[in-house]
Amino acid sequence: MPIVTINMVTGRDRARVQECLREVAKTVSRTLDISLSSVRVLANKVDSELWTVGTTLKSEDLLSRPTP
Repeated sequence: MPIVTINMVTGRDRARVQECLREVAKTVSRTLDISLSSVRVLANKVDSELWTVGTTLKSEDLLSRPTP
């Protein structure tokens, strides 16, 4: 039974994350030629203050981005 873990910073729309999980499960099932019911996909949401890219916290990175 494959287990796929996706780690992401909090803040994404729940419905979009759920759709991502479903699509990943379908892709794993299809590419490994296994039943969909044997695939597990898990999303871990991490606070942006607890995630860095190099030495820059994601919370700092999010503040520096222009708003659309």
